[in-house]
Amino acid sequence: MKLKQRLKENKKTGRALLATNFYNFETVAAVLTAARDTKSDLILQLSESSLHYMGLEVASSLARAAILQYGVKAWLHLDHGQNVALVKQCIDAGFDSVMIDASEKTFDENIKITKEIVEYASGYDINVEAELGYISKLGQEQKMVYTRPDEAKAFVEATGVNALAVAVGSAHGFYKEVPNLQLDLIAEINEATDAALVLHGSSGIPDDQLQSAIKMGITKINLATEIKNIFMKTLQEILKDTDNIDLREVFPKATSAATALVTNKLRTINFNQL
Repeated sequence: MKLKQRLKENKKTGRALLATNFYNFETVAAVLTAARDTKSDLILQLSESSLHYMGLEVASSLARAAILQYGVKAWLHLDHGQNVALVKQCIDAGFDSVMIDASEKTFDENIKITKEIVEYASGYDINVEAELGYISKLGQEQKMVYTRPDEAKAFVEATGVNALAVAVGSAHGFYKEVPNLQLDLIAEINEATDAALVLHGSSGIPDDQLQSAIKMGITKINLATEIKNIFMKTLQEILKDTDNIDLREVFPKATSAATALVTNKLRTINFNQL
């Protein structure tokens, strides 16, 4: 099943997919192990930074090979693509889904850029995600400028985008205080548009809020910061007490910690599928 079809199905049935970023073999192994052990479907995400770090061919080939090795139903997605040329390269490379993020542009510019990618992707039958509203990125002020239902409706109709990341109280990175998702707003946006709704910045959002967001219409939930954090924090603790230079013996403990994190997140998100 194509990802855009799966997200449409999620919208109808009130379910969601977890979308996890990965950065190397250890983190892709961590998330796919969690998906395999919980019998969960999953979206693997690559950011522009990860593509610059690993290279497009290596990163996408790693994802595809790992999906086959772990026997998981998974899709490959470009997260926060702001470089139009790179987004098109990912489409040409066979990604199942891409995000064109022109959310920091004006509303009209966002429409224009998003529409260009939707039209480019039309011959590939893949999922295209965009963003509307202000979802603060790492290092930015965590202010809240929410997505308006009427603008979401107009944006989706003008662009033909399949999925829409909405600003409903989440932010990228760790939160300075407990976030408060605007559940009624999610429901209003979900009613206003046929697009699948995406929640970015799930790291640190309480489980009950995530589950309520799914009930209100969120169909895809992104997870990145917590994966990096637990892997690196665990690795740092291990390295304090060992002089072992064999990364094949040292890294697996950090991988296991990330697997446990993603396992718990999958159980939270799949609460209505068990």
